[in-house]
Amino acid sequence: MKIKTLSASLTLLGCVAHTQAALNVDLTSASSIKAAAKLVAANLLTYYHGDEPGGTPGILPGPPPIGDYYWWEGGALWGTMVDYWHFTGDTEYNTKIQDALIFQANMPKNDYMPPNWTASLGNDDQGFWGLSAMLAAETNFQNPPSTDPQWLALAQAVFNTQAARWDMDSCGGGLRWQIPLSNNGYNYKNTITGAIFFNIAARLARYTNNATYAQWAVKAWDWTNSVGYIDKDYNIFDGAHVEDNCTDINPAQFSYTAAIFVQGLGFMYNYTKGSEPRWETAITGLTKRTLNIFFPDGIMTEASCELSDHVQCTTDMLSFKGYVHRFLSQTTQMAPFIAPTIMPVLKTSAAGAAKGCNSDGTCGFRWNTGSYDGNTGAGQQMNALGALMSLLVEVDPAAATPPVTNSTGGTSVGNPDAGAGTGAFEPEVIPVTTAGRAGAGIITTLVLGSFVGVLGWMMTRSGEGPKWVDPVLRKNPLMR
Repeated sequence: MKIKTLSASLTLLGCVAHTQAALNVDLTSASSIKAAAKLVAANLLTYYHGDEPGGTPGILPGPPPIGDYYWWEGGALWGTMVDYWHFTGDTEYNTKIQDALIFQANMPKNDYMPPNWTASLGNDDQGFWGLSAMLAAETNFQNPPSTDPQWLALAQAVFNTQAARWDMDSCGGGLRWQIPLSNNGYNYKNTITGAIFFNIAARLARYTNNATYAQWAVKAWDWTNSVGYIDKDYNIFDGAHVEDNCTDINPAQFSYTAAIFVQGLGFMYNYTKGSEPRWETAITGLTKRTLNIFFPDGIMTEASCELSDHVQCTTDMLSFKGYVHRFLSQTTQMAPFIAPTIMPVLKTSAAGAAKGCNSDGTCGFRWNTGSYDGNTGAGQQMNALGALMSLLVEVDPAAATPPVTNSTGGTSVGNPDAGAGTGAFEPEVIPVTTAGRAGAGIITTLVLGSFVGVLGWMMTRSGEGPKWVDPVLRKNPLMR
């Protein structure tokens, strides 16, 4: 009897914890949204320890099993925080943002391919850092000292290194998922990688007014459609393997891939000043399909893993909602004709996000339950923050200014040749000394002895990369 009473008490306490007052925010008031965003941002930064003694600047705790987060999500975090500064005017975290983006740039190459992250270094991972650097240039975020790499040049370096890796030897083009050929997943060409490359190319075209970037954006978009990764109904699938000439397409769909494409399409529409109907057609079709799949009843749901009775999302997937809100919102600035389609849905979804947060700004994952679900993390905080900020484009357009270019006030210094010669991954080479040669025989023996074991590990697909799970999600690079 005592056991039953204790169990009932614990259940009651759990219910109370999950039903405390929701985040207090008036989604029609800029000041109210900014106040709520400040609470959510403060909670988000509690997950970051890179600026503490012994920490590594720029990254969230990880990668697994050391911590929950892969390297790429640090890049996503700082892009979210650049938008936070841009939309709210709060400069509290600006030094932290700048230090993080510079520390992970891989100086002096400045290509966002740091050797420390070789084991999980994908083109999409590098690309997310490039997206954040591009955003910093477009929002006129504070420029680093002239001795440090600059935002525009960093984005150009990411573009240049990836353009150099465009692979015509298989599937008629495209980018492989992983950068080092030894990484599990090097044989996979996934759509998120192509989406990010297309996005950065489109934004560089608009920012610099350089047609070469636009030509690459067209190439990336056309290739993605030609191999069937995007179908006639604007479903966007995950990717396929080079051994099968990219025909074994994994049908899984992820919200952030669609949103990154939509945003890039918006930039191409803006760059061409609406003169090419193909971009308006693609924006309209892909936006409607994205809203249909990922915003049932007007509230965002990560359809691939957020099921009605349980959540089976990876840590990566738990962060997608915020990117989608931010990217769709910015698309309305680049292509205003789509705003009446996007903004009403973002409003409804943001209202659900606010109900999924406690009054102190601690946020859960599900937005369609009307209450906080206790599923917390850096991704969940970025989601809610992105949802709140996405409304400021309409609620406070004077503050949420559109992205600048180098002819409309952009101040970031670029370098068209940034990253040249670093397209292939080149591990750091340490000069061999006379003393070092003394142990070379022993080291060679050890390496040869372990080579078979390494090959065995790679063949089991037990490293970071595609995991063989169920028929729908098998081969899914995000099932890490």
